[in-house]
Amino acid sequence: MADTEPDKTISAHVGRALVARIGIVTLVLAVLLAGTMCGACVLGQYGPRPVRTLQILCRALPTLVTGDPAALSWEEEIILHLRLPRVLLGAVVGALLAVAGTAFQGLLKNPLADPYIIGVSSGAAVGASIAIVLGLGAVAHGMGVPLLAFATGLATVAFVYSLAQQGGRVPVESFLLAGVVVGAFMWSAVFFFMTVAARERELMSVVFWLMGNLGGASWSTVVMIAPLAVVGPALIYLFARDLNIMLLGEESAVHLGVRVERLKQIIIALASLVTAVAVAAAGIIGFVGFIVPHIMRRLVGPDHRVLVPAAALGGAIFLICADTLARIVIAPSELPAGIITSLVGAPFFCHLLRKRRRAI
Repeated sequence: MADTEPDKTISAHVGRALVARIGIVTLVLAVLLAGTMCGACVLGQYGPRPVRTLQILCRALPTLVTGDPAALSWEEEIILHLRLPRVLLGAVVGALLAVAGTAFQGLLKNPLADPYIIGVSSGAAVGASIAIVLGLGAVAHGMGVPLLAFATGLATVAFVYSLAQQGGRVPVESFLLAGVVVGAFMWSAVFFFMTVAARERELMSVVFWLMGNLGGASWSTVVMIAPLAVVGPALIYLFARDLNIMLLGEESAVHLGVRVERLKQIIIALASLVTAVAVAAAGIIGFVGFIVPHIMRRLVGPDHRVLVPAAALGGAIFLICADTLARIVIAPSELPAGIITSLVGAPFFCHLLRKRRRAI
């Protein structure tokens, strides 16, 4: 009995320290996110001055609830129906991709893992291409493209998982290899549709979607993905402790009571779900799920109980900044956000690869 009392005291102290650390990290990043969102609403070629923009944002909630477009001035129309939905969509998509990347890197014990490596992006691209070529964009209140992209993305991941199974197990190497092979096939299908079936206007729509773009953001899109954007990362967070144990290796995890194969199924399903939601809403925006987990891991450490919420907030900040830069760098024209993230992500990937080679 005397031995258990100090253990309980130590556990309670560690628990309080962890809660305090999560709270501090979340508060700091949340403040940065709020500032980034306000800055993104202010910046732009057209629109009201910064002070007026902040006044509009402070009065936004009643206006959005009533939803009366006649009551809006041109300044309010720009801020509330153009920039604010785009900023919110960027925050959601960035958070989803970063959380998915964190989950895959922790599960696969591979710092080079990315949420797109398992074929979900190429599968979603096939669905989006089919929807655009067949003119299904107006189906389901304008949600035809994202809905079909979401469905084909999840179907592709399910096929990759079944292809990688060996005797009831899913080896990491087989899973990654299956994802690469199926992804290559799906990209071939995308280019087939672009070459054979698409007319010039449809071809441009497919290309723009593939480059990752938040320009089509609307309140209906934000409302549609918001529930999954909350539920998916929250469910992944419930397995943060198991992801920590997985870093020790699968054999050690089994000895510590983790049902490894069951955990793989759950994390792959959840991370694929949130990735498919992000891709369906904004197209293929690369490197967010690769860069942000690495940066947050350096700042807050490898503990997934802190890393997952930090990655979500960091991903939101990163993508909002990238999209804002894409809007203003060649104004009045704009770049797809995926170009900016790739310009940042590719050198970062090369740096990390060289660093790993030196370590080896």
